[in-house]
Amino acid sequence: GDKAFAQFLADEIKEERKIQKHKSLPKVSGGWELEVHGTEARLVRKIAGEKITVTFNINNSIPPSVDEETQEEQKPDEQEPELTSTPNFVVEVIKDDTKQTLVLDCHYPEDEVGHEGEEESDIFTIREVSFQPTGESDWKDTNYTLNTDSLDWALYDHLMDFLADRGVDNTFADELIELSTALEHQEYIKFLEDLKSFVKCQ
Repeated sequence: GDKAFAQFLADEIKEERKIQKHKSLPKVSGGWELEVHGTEARLVRKIAGEKITVTFNINNSIPPSVDEETQEEQKPDEQEPELTSTPNFVVEVIKDDTKQTLVLDCHYPEDEVGHEGEEESDIFTIREVSFQPTGESDWKDTNYTLNTDSLDWALYDHLMDFLADRGVDNTFADELIELSTALEHQEYIKFLEDLKSFVKCQ
């Protein structure tokens, strides 16, 4: 059984390598520096008196597969739908002269169908906003967290503009999906390789 399993994994790895789009991780434009620790990635950018950090984890970042029929309409030439990784991401804005960090919890809505009426809809949304003490790794539940569900639209729009001014806009969000998808695929292949070695190990 293990031999067949190892053989299956070897074939699978070959296939995955064939469809791997990026041999190296795609860059995010706008002067972001990338750090990767396992499944967690962090993009850092410094602008006048501020440091902006965007953190995301590729685990559980691939949405459940879409209906077969809709996939066929979109891409008749491809047998398999392309998997896209759309992770939640956290934006931290640290100003040099304050002890607080503004934390914005963002995600990609699963269906953007509701936004068709709008001319230009954002591909990501802000879910929560809070202040956290700068430099502390553990965030406190006792800090007030603003949930955007019941938020005044004008305030929400200002928050989106605030992010856009710091380089976190639709273009960034698109590139983040590219990066995350490439990273996820890379980790998946690595996982298959580790699994193969593990299965083969006597």
